[in-house]
Amino acid sequence: MKIAFVVFNGLTTLDFIGIYDPLTRLKTMGFMPDLGWDICAYTDIVKDDRGLVMVPTAIQEPLQSYDVLVVPGGYGTRTLFQDKNFIEWIKTAEPCKLKVSVCTGALLLGAAGFLRDKRATTHRSAFQELEPFCQKVLDHRIVDEGNIITARGVSSGIDEGLYVVERLAGAEARSKIARQMDYPYTLQAGDVAK
Repeated sequence: MKIAFVVFNGLTTLDFIGIYDPLTRLKTMGFMPDLGWDICAYTDIVKDDRGLVMVPTAIQEPLQSYDVLVVPGGYGTRTLFQDKNFIEWIKTAEPCKLKVSVCTGALLLGAAGFLRDKRATTHRSAFQELEPFCQKVLDHRIVDEGNIITARGVSSGIDEGLYVVERLAGAEARSKIARQMDYPYTLQAGDVAK
C-alpha cells in the first residue's frame, strides 16, 4: 500500500503532521511493513502558513498510482481550490481507493469533484465555501463516506489519522499507535458521521 501526502504553499503543518504521524507508524511499528509513502507537491519547495520549508519527494507526479490520498488544509486552500492546474493535478487521484482530507483540504477534494453526492466536513470557518462541492456539510469531527473521509479542523487530523489506522489495520493497531503517541484517542458517539 502506498500513500500520497499532498503538501502545498500555505498549508497548516498540524493538518499534515497530525495525520502523517499515526499513518506512517503503521510501517515503523511493524503493522504494515510494506507501506510506502511520498510527500507530493505541485511545486519544488513548499512553505507552510508560517514559513516552515518542506521538500517534497514527488513533484507534479500523477497521483493515480497511490492507494490513499491525504490532503491537509490551511489558508493556501482558499486560492488553490480555484487554481485550474493544481486541481487538474489533484484529479489524477481519481483511482485512489481512499481519499482523506483534514480541515480545508476538503475544499481541494471538492473542487476536484470527489465530494459530489457525498457528505463532508471541514473547518467551521469554511462550511459555506464547502457547500457547493458536496451533498451536505456536517458539523462532525470526522465524516466517513466509505472511500472519502473528511475531518473538521486542524487537531482533528490526529483523530482522523488514528481512525484511518483502524480502518486499514484494525483496532489493536490503532490502540498501540495511540499509546505510543501518548495520545488519548477517545472519539465519542456523534464525533464520526457514517
